Amino acid sequence: MSNTTNCGRLAADRQAEEFAQLLTGMRGAYLRGENAMEYARLALGRTDNLAAATLIAYDLQAGSYIRHALSDPQAKNRWTGQLARLLAPHLDTDSCVLEVGVGEATTLAGVLDQLRHLNIHPAKAMGLDISWSRCAHGRQWLERKGQSAKLFVADLFRIPLADDSVDVIYTSHSLEPNGGREAEAISELLRVARKSVVLVEPIHELADAEAQQRMRHHGYVRNLRSVALGLGFEIEDYRLLDFCANALNPSGVITIRKTRAPGRARLAWRCPITHAPLNASATAFSSIQTGLVYPVLDGIPLLCKDHAVLASAYGMPLDP
Repeated sequence: MSNTTNCGRLAADRQAEEFAQLLTGMRGAYLRGENAMEYARLALGRTDNLAAATLIAYDLQAGSYIRHALSDPQAKNRWTGQLARLLAPHLDTDSCVLEVGVGEATTLAGVLDQLRHLNIHPAKAMGLDISWSRCAHGRQWLERKGQSAKLFVADLFRIPLADDSVDVIYTSHSLEPNGGREAEAISELLRVARKSVVLVEPIHELADAEAQQRMRHHGYVRNLRSVALGLGFEIEDYRLLDFCANALNPSGVITIRKTRAPGRARLAWRCPITHAPLNASATAFSSIQTGLVYPVLDGIPLLCKDHAVLASAYGMPLDP
């Protein structure tokens, strides 16, 4: 066995051990009523937000967004109505819309309902989130609200969809904790979108000094507009929004227009590791080219790179 292989396994073992310790520590902090993400930053000695810590925090919080929506339906309706009006000019009856960071689908369900009041009925709605638990809550919430959308687990930096697969992508404070990775995020969203990306995020540059300090402390995104311009895209809308739930985290919109691909968006799944096409079934998403298979857990596809199983025999007739 080579030294390279040994080193790789040792690194993987250390990573697994660190994840276990982080999971235990963050769960304890959450149960004590503390800020789990703050615990992770202190424990790791970091100022940014580690992806694993974000996943753990979101899983721990699963169900809280629904409870919040139920506690203040008027505020939720105002928020989703605001988003629906931002999205409406980009949608029609043939459109496919995707919310990145869908959480428990409280925003997505509200947006779809508000769009209906505007007489806009997208042909397909989708939502991705890094947390299976939040998607599970979201699926139940959509059913409760009489809405339909395809929810799946995925990493926003490795979306398991081919180029130009959906017409419009939007976010609702889901890029927020990814400070330092703004260019990666925007590039990936615009790869998948055919028409537009509507970012509803905290805007550091338009906030006051106190809010800016808070955003820096929490490792939030910054300079989204200048990053998008630097990548060569056109900014159609850039401003703070009229309604914001937290004055210290002021919500703004950055609408990025993309040179539209011809025809309609063609939804196609792709492997987040190899980019090979994926064939979807009720139990798995599989790649004939590579033998990689992604399971479906209780009806929700698991499409992060770490979910991949090498199973070349999957779906093949086996010898008796």
